[in-house]
Amino acid sequence: MFELTVESMTCGHCVGTVTKAVQELDANATVAIDLPTKKVRIDSDAALPAIVAAVAAAGYPVTASAAV
Repeated sequence: MFELTVESMTCGHCVGTVTKAVQELDANATVAIDLPTKKVRIDSDAALPAIVAAVAAAGYPVTASAAV
């Protein structure tokens, strides 16, 4: 499980885009986003650097990340 902070998310469209970016990398990934806190919790077999890169490539730079 990973937790990312993605400060640039502001709406439901952002949530959908970030979710899609992660699930394109790992179709079985579970993505839970708390928009008010800008936290993204991801349960995935993909490596953290690959997830961070996928989210950033979708236009949402990750400002902090950690394995939890």
